[in-house]
Amino acid sequence: MTYRTIGKSYPRIDAIGKVTGTTLYPGDRNYDDELWMKILFARRPHARVLRIDTGQAEALPGVVAVLTAKDVPVNEYGLQIPDQPVLCGPGSGKEGADVVRFVGDQVALVIAESEKIAAQARDLIRVEYEDLPVLADPRQAMAPDAYQLHPHAPDNVAAHHRVVKGDVDSIWGQCDVIIEGEYRTPFQEHAYLQPEAGTAYLDEENRITVHVAGQWTWEDQQQIAHALNLPPERIRVIYDAIGGAFGGREDMSVQIVLALAVMRLAERGVRRPVKIIWSREESIIGHCKRHPMTIKSKWGATRDGVLIAAEVEVVSDAGAYMYTSNKVLGNTTITCTGPYEFPNVRVNAYAVYTNNLPGGAFRGFGAPQGHFAAEMQMNKLAEALGMSPVEIRLKNVLDDEKTLSVGTPLPGGVSLKQVVEEAARAGGWEMAGGAEKNSPHPCSPAPPPPRFRGRGFAAGFKNVGFSFGYQENSWAKVALEGDAEIQQATLYIAGADVGQGHHTAMLQIAAETLTLPTDKIKLVVSDTAVTQSSGSASASRLTFLAGNAVKGAAERALARWQDEERPAVAEYTYLAPKTTPFAEVDGEPSTPNFAYGYVAQSVEVEVDTETGTIHVTRVVSADDVGKAINPRQVVGQIEGSVVQAQGYAVLENFQVKDGYVLTPHLSTYLIPGVLDIPDRVDSIIVEHPDPRGPYGVRGVGEMPFLPLTPALIAAVHDATGVWFDDFPLTPERVLRGLSKI
Repeated sequence: MTYRTIGKSYPRIDAIGKVTGTTLYPGDRNYDDELWMKILFARRPHARVLRIDTGQAEALPGVVAVLTAKDVPVNEYGLQIPDQPVLCGPGSGKEGADVVRFVGDQVALVIAESEKIAAQARDLIRVEYEDLPVLADPRQAMAPDAYQLHPHAPDNVAAHHRVVKGDVDSIWGQCDVIIEGEYRTPFQEHAYLQPEAGTAYLDEENRITVHVAGQWTWEDQQQIAHALNLPPERIRVIYDAIGGAFGGREDMSVQIVLALAVMRLAERGVRRPVKIIWSREESIIGHCKRHPMTIKSKWGATRDGVLIAAEVEVVSDAGAYMYTSNKVLGNTTITCTGPYEFPNVRVNAYAVYTNNLPGGAFRGFGAPQGHFAAEMQMNKLAEALGMSPVEIRLKNVLDDEKTLSVGTPLPGGVSLKQVVEEAARAGGWEMAGGAEKNSPHPCSPAPPPPRFRGRGFAAGFKNVGFSFGYQENSWAKVALEGDAEIQQATLYIAGADVGQGHHTAMLQIAAETLTLPTDKIKLVVSDTAVTQSSGSASASRLTFLAGNAVKGAAERALARWQDEERPAVAEYTYLAPKTTPFAEVDGEPSTPNFAYGYVAQSVEVEVDTETGTIHVTRVVSADDVGKAINPRQVVGQIEGSVVQAQGYAVLENFQVKDGYVLTPHLSTYLIPGVLDIPDRVDSIIVEHPDPRGPYGVRGVGEMPFLPLTPALIAAVHDATGVWFDDFPLTPERVLRGLSKI
C-alpha cells in the first residue's frame, strides 16, 4: 500500500532546537526568584535513622527550609507497590519509614537561596544511624534465617513466577544431548545524557506544577498526589525535553520532593519556584539499574537438533525496593527459553530484595538477561551437535502454530524464521550444514596473531506493551479548525519523547489519517493539565498504542468534520487486547502479552589475545518492526540499541560491594565512545505487519538490544575457543578466560 507520510523519513520535529541549543531541558529552566534544593542521601546500605539534627543547617544564612520524613503527608511511593519512603527518618508515622535500605535512599531536603548554600547546609545535617545487617547477595537473602527487609516479603522474595509445560522430569532420558550452564548478567547504569533535574512552582490556578523529564506524566502525577495527600488535579506535571531515559525515568527521582518543597513553602507563605539538578554521582546512586541475574539452564535435544526439554532457574537481584522487578522478572521468565518451542518446560524465577541499588526498567526489561542464557545454550547445543547455529534455530523457532512455554502461540503474526534468514543471509551464514569455522571476511587476509577473528549468531523476541493482565490503554485528542477546508489540526498526546522520535512518528500518523501536510498539525504534548494518559514511554509500546489512539482520534474528528462540526474535536482511548497473568496451576495456559517484535543478529569481532581487547567489526541486525513509520528513526533505534548493548557486553563494569557503589562516576564506569562502537552496523528493516498495530506497526526500541551480547560472546568463542558465561568481557576477564586454555 502506498502512503503519503507513513514510511517516509521526515526530519525529527525537535532536531533543529536540539542541534542549535535552544531546546529547553528541565535543568535549563530558570526563574529570577527561584530557590535551590539539595538532597541528603543515606549513602549507607542498611540502617535505622535514630535522630536527625537539622539545627546547624537551618541556621546557615540563606537557608529557607529543611524538610524531613515528618514533613511528608503520606510517606510512601512505588510504581508497582508503595514500598519506598519518600524521605527516610523518624516522625512520619509510616512503619518502616525510619529505615534506609540502600545508599540512594533520601533522608532530608534543603531549600536555599542558591545551589551552593543548599549544598553547604545539606552537609551540616547530622544523622544518627543504627547500622543493620546488609544483604548483598540474593541467594543469601533468600535463606530462611536472613534479615527481613520488608514485612510483606517472606524470605525477601519480592516476586516468584513459575511456568510448567509438559513433563520435564520424565523426558531427560529421551534426550540425545543435554547442555547445562550457569549464566550471570551484571548491573547496567542507564547513563543518559541529562541527569535528573526539575523545577516546581504554583501556577496561576494554584496547582503544584512540576517540570521534569520522565516517561509517564500521568503516573508521575498520581504518585506525587498520593504522597502529598492531594487530589491529582492539584498536581500538574509537564515534561520539558528529555535527555534520554531507557527505563531509568519510569520511577520517581525528584518529582515528589520538588512538589513537597513547594507545598510546604507555600504553607509558610513562600511562593517561589524550587529547582534541583543532580550531579552525575547522585544520578548513579539515586536511580535504578538493570537487574543482575543468575540463570541456571538445562536443555535437552535430539541428535538432529530438535529441542525437547528445558529447565531454568532465575534469581534476580531486585535491590531495596520493588520498582518494576515483578514485571521485569516476568519477561525473563518468558525469554529464558528463547524464541523456540519446547514441548517440556519448567521455569522457576525469583526476584529477591537486597540492600543493593533497586533493579528497575531498562531497555529490554528482563529480556536481555533471559536471551543471554537462552542463546548461549542454543549456540553451545549447535556446537555439541556439529550444526550451524542458523540451521538449529530454523528447526526450532516459534511460528504462528507453535506454542510458548506458557502454552499459547504468539499473537499478531510471527516472523522469526524471516528475521533469522535475513540476518544469516546478510551475514554470510550457511542456512544448513556443519558448524565449520567460517572467516567473517573470507576474501580478505586473516589478521596476524595475536588478533583472531570470529563471528556469532543469536535471535530474540520481545513483548510490545505491558503484560500479565494489565489493561493497556492510550489516549489522544484531535481538534480540527477551518471553514470549507481544514486550516489547522491540533493533536494532543501525553507520550514522552525520550529521544526516540515519538512525537515525529505521531505527527506522521495524524497527517496520514487526516490526509493533511505535517505543517498543518500542531502538537500539544506531555502536560497533565491538557493531556490524559498515553501510558509509559517503555516496553516498545508507545508507537503501537499511542499510534492507535492518534489514528482513532483523527478518524473520529474527521468524521465530525464531515458532519459539519466546526471545530471538530474528538478524543479516543485505545484499549489493547487483554492479557493474563501466569497460570496459578502448573500446565494451564496463559496469554501474557498481546504483541511481539522479532530480531536476529550476526556479530563479527577481532580479539587481541595479548591484551584481551575486543573490537567489533560488523553487526547485522534484522528487526521486524511491522511497518516503519519513519525508517530513518528506526535505523537510529537499531544503531543506538546495538551500541548500548555492546557497552553492556564488553565495557560497562558496574561494581557494587556490600551495598556500596564502587563506580559512582563516568570516569570509573565506562560507556562506549566513538572509538568503541562497531566499524559497521547493517540495519535490515523487516516489515511483517501486526494486524492490530496502527498501519501494521510493532515496536523497535528494545529488540536490537536483545541478541547482541550472546552473539558477540559466540563470536569471541569462534575466535578463541573459549566460552564466557558472564560479562562484561573486559580485557581482564578475557585474559583470565584465555589463561584456562
